[in-house]
Amino acid sequence: MDLQTFRDLLTPAGRDLLAEACTAYEEHTAIALGTRLRRRHPPDLVAAAMTQAALRRRAHAKWGEDAGRMFFTRDGLEQATTGAVAAYRAGRIVDADCRLDPPETIAPETTGPGPESSPERGARIVDLCCGIGGDLIALARAGVQVTGVDTDPLTVAIARANLAELDLAGHASVEQADAREVDRAAYSAAVADPARRSLRGRIFDPAGYSPPWSFVEELLRGDACVKTAPIIPHRLIPAGVEAEWISVGGEVKEAALWAGRLRTGDGDRRRATVLPAGGVPAGEAGEWAGQTGGWADRVTMTDADDPGAAPVSPPLAYLYEPDGAVIRAGLVTGVAPLVDGSLLHPKIAYLTSDQLVSTPFASAYRIVAVLPYDLKVLTRELRNREVGNLTVKKRGVDVDPQTLRKRLGVRGPRAATVVVTRSEQGTLALLVDPTPA
Repeated sequence: MDLQTFRDLLTPAGRDLLAEACTAYEEHTAIALGTRLRRRHPPDLVAAAMTQAALRRRAHAKWGEDAGRMFFTRDGLEQATTGAVAAYRAGRIVDADCRLDPPETIAPETTGPGPESSPERGARIVDLCCGIGGDLIALARAGVQVTGVDTDPLTVAIARANLAELDLAGHASVEQADAREVDRAAYSAAVADPARRSLRGRIFDPAGYSPPWSFVEELLRGDACVKTAPIIPHRLIPAGVEAEWISVGGEVKEAALWAGRLRTGDGDRRRATVLPAGGVPAGEAGEWAGQTGGWADRVTMTDADDPGAAPVSPPLAYLYEPDGAVIRAGLVTGVAPLVDGSLLHPKIAYLTSDQLVSTPFASAYRIVAVLPYDLKVLTRELRNREVGNLTVKKRGVDVDPQTLRKRLGVRGPRAATVVVTRSEQGTLALLVDPTPA
């Protein structure tokens, strides 16, 4: 979809077409629907409407009901912050408002992206590489004065349209510019989401981000928050920066680097934040502000909570699998005292305990049987238990779960979970049952 086609989609006729496409769209009948719509509308406009219908269906998992009113590109949807995470981050920024200085006064003759109205008291944020507006929307809803910036004309148009569709155009604006050329003195702080996708797919090496990692390092010398991929190496995190890994419903979504007065805590370097599967409704972002004793604190662990070491023991009554954010943050040993547990192996992210403790930072499993990792022994055990539906988990071992299931040849009416992992007693196969959440 090019810029003119998107503009056509925003006309009354284009909106009528989009509404019809969204109402009738089903993946298995998409070809027939497109053929029918092209009899009455230009092919390019039908293609754009059909794409938006499909993307809105996919976006529902990230943005809930808002997705049905928003516009997307494929890459923009892939990189856009999940609504729950954006709401949480906006809440942190609102909470930091009292620590930030108001922006400098902008002279009338100043050119380039900057606040469009006279300076007001309170923090003003610039959202660099704002994309289709995920964080922009959450910040605006939280009452933050925010300007989005992106280099791509189509992306800028989509972000503006999304603000308008969600009745936020009066609270935020979007400018087309290179993030590296923005006068950041015009703002109290910056948030940034460097592009991590290219024509070849996802970019995992931060050196390939756009803008490049050198620009990220420059941002992090001031008051800033930069979103990165969860696999960012700890060695790349600059001194004095707080790195926060965030998961939603057990899935790690991103890492965020907090610098300057956007940091929280007393020198915390690593933080794991666990949000529930339902997340935080995007419209409630402002409710996070100032909740020092609230839910936000209960699902956050930092290196200050981590003793840095834990005992090691053979499997006990329960196995604990730490949340992915905890593992990425390197805070596995911080879970041990919460469950009165030990590590199965000094370098493996599994814990074991005789106690069943409910914690948002780990999933618990009852250990049913402890077996050596031997195919004949494991096959015999599974046959005796009439297991046919087998879930395989593994950590620290060269095992392909799908291949293992085939080699075991399980058949039967029952379900089971086997965890293959290293321990100080050797490689083990643990038969486990998930415990109620």
